[in-house]
Amino acid sequence: MHAVLCAIPEELSALRQQLHVNERPSRHGATQVWTGEHGGRPVALAMAGVGKVNAAAAAAVLLDRYEASALIFSGVAGGLNPAFGVGSVLLGERLAIHDFGLIADRAFVRTASGINPIGAPMLEAVTPVRVDVQATLGRLRDAVAGRIDAPVALGSLITADYFLNCAATRDDLHAALGADAIDMESGAVAQVAAAWGAPLYVIRTLSDQAGDDSHLSFAQMAAMAARNSALCVSALLEILI
Repeated sequence: MHAVLCAIPEELSALRQQLHVNERPSRHGATQVWTGEHGGRPVALAMAGVGKVNAAAAAAVLLDRYEASALIFSGVAGGLNPAFGVGSVLLGERLAIHDFGLIADRAFVRTASGINPIGAPMLEAVTPVRVDVQATLGRLRDAVAGRIDAPVALGSLITADYFLNCAATRDDLHAALGADAIDMESGAVAQVAAAWGAPLYVIRTLSDQAGDDSHLSFAQMAAMAARNSALCVSALLEILI
């Protein structure tokens, strides 16, 4: 079974339009899970909620209780790279949590996540995903070309437990890590998927450009961005069959 995760109602609504799932979900703590099929194959759809803890919990439920063979995260993100505008779809070929680390001499030092920050390597670049996942994302990019009215590219995504509403911080993150977008869940799901040995495919459409007015753009564009990602999920499931 392939399993799809999302965080917010706009993302869930867009995915329910693409996937044939039950009307009523099962509840596992904060995680809601709908089951059904897509292309004749079983699929699970989970509403995780916002943030790393919710996302990690939902991923664990899908991998353990539903024995998911692959995870897909579909949703929106804030843009860091000025080359990508609102509506652009980024397929996560590099993923990292960037608000994990240590504080020394009043300065925050980013380190690799999931291990003791003392002595851990510094996070200086976003981590590539598995080679097989990269190859599949490349196929997806080619498959959806011309099928949705938006640019689709492989990209680097970073995750943190905050909504970025600051142009100066956005520019600093892009310069420091070379990341293209920021979200609040993907890196946490990647850590859980790696622990289970399961592939993770992250599809994020930019709802805003993470600047001083990003809260306004998000409110206006989240539903559109979620639809673009959901369309790519449908195409990805066809590839994975």
